[in-house]
Amino acid sequence: MSRPDDISECVRRALERYFKDLDGEKPTGVYDMVLRNVERPMLEIVMKNAAGNQTVAAEMLGINRNTLRRKLTDHDLL
Repeated sequence: MSRPDDISECVRRALERYFKDLDGEKPTGVYDMVLRNVERPMLEIVMKNAAGNQTVAAEMLGINRNTLRRKLTDHDLL
């Protein structure tokens, strides 16, 4: 089973690689980029594990069902 520190280490390595690959270019919008790229796969996996049930998925995520619906719509997952 994956632990939260495993996920944070994956994000850390990805960001280190991202900054290295910039090769001197100035980064912009890093915060939004990271959240967008982490949130979508998280929503996909949670929805799969909740068998598409948004109420169950919202409970798993610890968020309101309306918030989940908005996020699913934002990521074109509905």
